[in-house]
Amino acid sequence: MSTRSTRIGEQMKKELSEIISRKLKDPRIGFVTVTDVEVTGDLQQATVFITVLGDEKKREETLKGLAKAKGFMRTEIGQRIRLRKTPELMFEFDESADYGNRIDSLLRSLNDETTSEQEE
Repeated sequence: MSTRSTRIGEQMKKELSEIISRKLKDPRIGFVTVTDVEVTGDLQQATVFITVLGDEKKREETLKGLAKAKGFMRTEIGQRIRLRKTPELMFEFDESADYGNRIDSLLRSLNDETTSEQEE
């Protein structure tokens, strides 16, 4: 990724976080954290990675709510960030937090097994 698309991605991350938390009133959208925004080199598309607090049903409802509000968010971004063309938004779940938690729990269980074997 070029430095310009990286800078725009960071700016979009900041703006989207504020838009989602303060401007969106959809009850389907729960506690959402924007973890990263990847913008293509030609600045036509932006993939927004999010994490949602809650179960799988809550995550799906939040994704539907965000998809419904895509146009509004794109308009807001266009007004806040001066670009010739505002990138199209695509939302995806950031699986890295879940992956990190899983690795952490595996390491803890392995450590517990090792500790219990040494005590015997």
